[in-house]
Amino acid sequence: MRKYNRKKLNAVLLTGVLLAAVPGITASAETAGTGQTLSGKQEAPLTVVQTESEKQENAAPEEGASEKASLGEFTTQDIYGNTCTQDIFKDYDLTLVNIFATWCPPCVAEIPDLEKLCNDMADKNVHVVGIVLDAIDGNGEIVQDSVEKAKLLAEKTGASYPFLLPDSTYLNGRLTDIYAVPETFFVDKDGNIVGDTYSGSNSYEGWTKTVEEELSRLQEND
Repeated sequence: MRKYNRKKLNAVLLTGVLLAAVPGITASAETAGTGQTLSGKQEAPLTVVQTESEKQENAAPEEGASEKASLGEFTTQDIYGNTCTQDIFKDYDLTLVNIFATWCPPCVAEIPDLEKLCNDMADKNVHVVGIVLDAIDGNGEIVQDSVEKAKLLAEKTGASYPFLLPDSTYLNGRLTDIYAVPETFFVDKDGNIVGDTYSGSNSYEGWTKTVEEELSRLQEND
């Protein structure tokens, strides 16, 4: 598996400042730049958890199924209550989808880097979408406290890319098997899941390299 180094110390310190402004969230040098399981255990630095080809090989074939895995149709909202559908992907060649939780320090640590990535790669038609995993509970009800924390995170980190809430289907089941956050995958303009899935946070430089690799792979397969 590919692994990436932890963030630099200055990024860790910045994260601590950002998180200090959000009630109930803390950060530490031991957790920033890695990932956390949903049970709260620290994960290793960024790794490829499963390639898209492995997913397709392991998936049970369905009659009439496409060769590409698709997120399908969905309707949800962002943290400000705006309606969002699968059309959020159609204007971009590649969208980085970052699944995070408001209580996860490594998740928050990479938000400024993802914002910079989104701005710097706009000319390559690359976009970023965040999904706030803890914004709904096990019954599919919105957790308003998490939504408010996500709003504050967007404000403090300067994130302008959308933060979406999971819908009641967890994006047609795509979000149901996540055991650690952050988790990141990629979607093309047709809503197909492409490339590898990554577990753990990353630096701006690391994500830039990964996005360029995924974009190149996508263009080769077109």
